[in-house]
Amino acid sequence: MIMFQACGHFDGMMGFIMEFAENLILRLMEDPKERDRKFREHLYELKDKCKKTKEMWSLPLRPYGFWTFERHNAQIFWDSQISQVPGRRDPYDDLLQDHASGSSSK
Repeated sequence: MIMFQACGHFDGMMGFIMEFAENLILRLMEDPKERDRKFREHLYELKDKCKKTKEMWSLPLRPYGFWTFERHNAQIFWDSQISQVPGRRDPYDDLLQDHASGSSSK
């Protein structure tokens, strides 16, 4: 190091290294305007996809009354295992059954 300072090559060598490092770093860095443009495009694409998804969600999957058609409910009435599960069973049947069992135990 002392020898480079004495010869005057150290300053020139360090200047070259610093300039090379600076250029390398600047080349590796993104251009902020380009980065902002890409991000803005990404956001606009995402916004369009979200808008399209919301529009699709607002549409009904089946027309009104589709699941009340007789062909869909026929199996429920035919199959006793399906027709007697909670949520499918008529709540009035439960009341009648409770009333009948309550009056017979008296």
